[in-house]
Amino acid sequence: MTKAAPKEKLGELHTALAEVLLAEIKKDETPAAILNVARQFLKDNGIEALAVPTSPLGQLATVLPFPSQEGFEKEPMVVQ
Repeated sequence: MTKAAPKEKLGELHTALAEVLLAEIKKDETPAAILNVARQFLKDNGIEALAVPTSPLGQLATVLPFPSQEGFEKEPMVVQ
């Protein structure tokens, strides 16, 4: 039976993965697959961001085509 990796080695692997993901994201064109891996890495590590107006996430929210509040019904529509 194989032994579990020492915590020190797992920490090194975690750091290396974070560094590689960061380097890939800083390139001009990052493939969607890399962005998805980075998104999941952040989620798995409990990292979240709030979309405040001055943050990059907040600025992104202002340019995405979200529907206006006027288009929403107060009660859910039932589809039969």
